[in-house]
Amino acid sequence: MDSVFSVIVPYVDWDFKTLLVFTAVFIITADYIKNRRPVSFPPRPRALPIVGNIFTVDHNKTHESLTQLAETYGDVYSLRMGQRWLVVLNGFDVLKEALVTQGDSLVDRPEIPLLDDVFHKLGVVFSNGNIWKQQRRFALSTLRYFGFGKKSLEPVILDEFTHCAKDIRSYKGKPFDPRLIINNTVSNIICSLMFGHRFEYGDKKFKNLIQMFDKALQLEASIWAELYNSFPRLMSLLPGPHQMVNQIWNNVKNFVQQEMNEHKQSWDPSERRDYIDCYLNEIQKNKGQDGNTFDEENLIICVLDLFVAGSETTSTTLRWAFLYMAKYPEIQEKVQAEIDRVIGQSRQPSMEDRACLPYTDAVIHETQRMGNIVPLSLPHFTSRDMQLRGYTIPKGITVIANLTSVLFDKNEWETPFTFNPKHFLNEEGTFVKRAAFIPFSAGKRLCLGENLARMELFLFFTSFMQHFTVSMPAGVKPELDYCFGVTLAPKSYEICVTSR
Repeated sequence: MDSVFSVIVPYVDWDFKTLLVFTAVFIITADYIKNRRPVSFPPRPRALPIVGNIFTVDHNKTHESLTQLAETYGDVYSLRMGQRWLVVLNGFDVLKEALVTQGDSLVDRPEIPLLDDVFHKLGVVFSNGNIWKQQRRFALSTLRYFGFGKKSLEPVILDEFTHCAKDIRSYKGKPFDPRLIINNTVSNIICSLMFGHRFEYGDKKFKNLIQMFDKALQLEASIWAELYNSFPRLMSLLPGPHQMVNQIWNNVKNFVQQEMNEHKQSWDPSERRDYIDCYLNEIQKNKGQDGNTFDEENLIICVLDLFVAGSETTSTTLRWAFLYMAKYPEIQEKVQAEIDRVIGQSRQPSMEDRACLPYTDAVIHETQRMGNIVPLSLPHFTSRDMQLRGYTIPKGITVIANLTSVLFDKNEWETPFTFNPKHFLNEEGTFVKRAAFIPFSAGKRLCLGENLARMELFLFFTSFMQHFTVSMPAGVKPELDYCFGVTLAPKSYEICVTSR
């Protein structure tokens, strides 16, 4: 019997090895055939079977990796992430041609499994088609009604600054991390519009909520998210940080749900106190109509979208601004001197002062450029074949607009990697907005909160410089390191703030 097994086993073992080799060859061949691209498709770096270019990119600084790849493969190139193809656009001329000239072809968002599990393709950020058109139109008209981008919103912003200033003064010049105060200050503006009220800075529940935003936005741009979006069925079964994204956004959705339920208890259709009230009216008005996209689930996602978008980008920009002012005290002094000359200390700033504060305005714009808050914008999706720079980008391809490549383009900026407010000033010292300044992206998916963000940045920054001076703690040098995510935030730092 032993002799029989000694004869059979080598053949069984060899057959098993052959099966493994055959299976591997079959999978690699099938993967190659499936992912062959036509000659007219944008060039790409060599990809591994199955996973593609997932490990080609450094996911701790994806924007830098993608910008460096453009030096080798050109301003329009492709990457394969698992079984998904991306086309990366670089440089101002390319982005302008794609997002503006051919914007109709890139108005959609791609499927993003990690986020689709939470947002269900609803809301104003990740929705498409009729849902997106109806929700964006409603959001813009409603927010304008409540003073979005108008002078009537100035008192709300300036009043919030008084709360912020009081909290900052309580530190009496001692070092503190400004992140939570700034986040709370900015968030309260969008909260006033969405919920009809603000949150106290000591509100632990609210502080925990806005702390979650940073974590979620970092995870959404991590390699874990890339693996999930490439292999959603597999990754949904595996443990890892990607599982936290769903938990975080569900917590935020529960928070919004609670606000909505409280509104419903006191809701009067004849009153329009805030965005939620207006949305509840819209649900009532559109019941039973064909093509209606207004319901409570969409309300929650829309509020979440606006809440996060209206909080995160502006607060991150201000955090960069204070860090730059601490690093460049001579620039801070020039800003303060201009504010003292134009506004003085006896009154609050107004948006009407902006034209008379060109240097201050230039510093704010340079902070946005260097801070590079949304380095890769949000992804687009081709709704039809498009021709770009001699290449064919087929329908159904995810397109990444690399804003980093524009904001640091050496052909557009005299000193692209230096904090230089002169980028936005002419020889006479008059403010000049540059065409390549596109931190809010461009085209039909342009950030709908741009006007609010511009108003908040100017009023908060100017008010802050009017009343305070920022410096680093004794013996500490300012570091401009970042945490990569959907937004590019400075690493946690402490500053000293003294009253002027």
